[in-house]
Amino acid sequence: MAVAGISLLENIQTPALLVTNAQVSFANGAAKSLLGAHIVGQDVRIAIRNPDAVAVIMGEGGGTAQVNHLSVGGSVWTIVCAVLDSGERLISLYDRSQQVSVARAHADFVANASHELRTPLATILGYVETLLDPRAGDDPPTRERFLKTIQHEAQRMQALVSDLMSLSRIEAIKHEVPSHEIDMVAVVREVVGEVRDNGAVTVSSNVDVAEILGDRGQMAQVVRNLIDNALKYGKAGGPVAVSIEATERGWLSISVRDEGDGIAPEHLPRLTERFYRADNSRSRAAGGTGLGLSIVKHIVERHRGRFDITSRPGAGTTASMMLPLRP
Repeated sequence: MAVAGISLLENIQTPALLVTNAQVSFANGAAKSLLGAHIVGQDVRIAIRNPDAVAVIMGEGGGTAQVNHLSVGGSVWTIVCAVLDSGERLISLYDRSQQVSVARAHADFVANASHELRTPLATILGYVETLLDPRAGDDPPTRERFLKTIQHEAQRMQALVSDLMSLSRIEAIKHEVPSHEIDMVAVVREVVGEVRDNGAVTVSSNVDVAEILGDRGQMAQVVRNLIDNALKYGKAGGPVAVSIEATERGWLSISVRDEGDGIAPEHLPRLTERFYRADNSRSRAAGGTGLGLSIVKHIVERHRGRFDITSRPGAGTTASMMLPLRP
C-alpha cells in the first residue's frame, strides 16, 4: 500500500490491519490498542485467534464476518476484509457491542412486557370461564369474590399499559430539554396533598420557592412515584419524609425517605432497570408494575439531573434527585 494510504489508516479511529502473505505487515494505533502492538509481524491466524475471522481474512475474495469474543474480550465485532490490487488484505474491525446490547435490551423489554400482561390476562380469562359455569353463577359470594379478582387484575393491566405508554412518551422526547419555569416546592406540596395517606408524609424545605426549568407534569409524576413507592414498601402507616434543599452551588436536592425494611446492596444498582424487582411477590402484591423507577430515572435525566437510591436492610430507603436550579 502507498505511503499516503498508510498515513490515512494511521489517523482513523477504526482498528485497521494490513496483511501481507498471511502476516500482519501494518496495524494502526487503534488496532494496536485493541489487539496489542506485538501483532505487527505476526501470522494473522495468531494475531486474531478466531476461526470465523481467519476464514474471511484468508478467503479468496475477502468478505465480512461477525465475530463474538475476539481475543480482546467479550465484545461483538464485525470484521471486513478487502483484497487490494497488490494482493494485500485490508482488515477493518467495527465494534458492534452497543448495537447488539440495544437489540438484546429491546428483545428483553418486549418479552418482559408480554409476560407482565399475560399473567393477569390468564387470571381474568380463568375466572371469567368459571363464572360462565351456571353453578358458579348461582353462588353470590363466589361470584363476588371472582369479580373482585377480575377487577384487581384488570386494574393491574391498566396500570402497566399506562406506565408503558408513559415510558414510551418520555423516551420519545428525552433529548428535548424542558424550558418552563416551575416551582418544585409548590409541586411537591401539591402532590403530597393528593396522596390518600398524606398524613404519613411530611415535607421540609430550606426555601419557600425553588424554581427549575422543567416539565411540571413529568416532575409531579416523579414525586408521585417516589412517594407511592415509599408508602408501599416502607413501614405500614408511614412515616415518609420528603426533604427539599437548595444548595449554594445552584442545585436542588429532593429526597424521599421511608423507614421500611430496606433493600439489600446487590439490588441497588439494578432498581431503575425496566421490570426489575428486588422482591417479586411483594411488588406484585402491592400493585407495582416494575416500571416506576425506570420512568423516574428517564425524567430526571431529561431534566439534566441525577437520581440515586441509598438503602440498608432494616434501616429504610432514601430516593433522591439533584436538579439544576433555574439560573
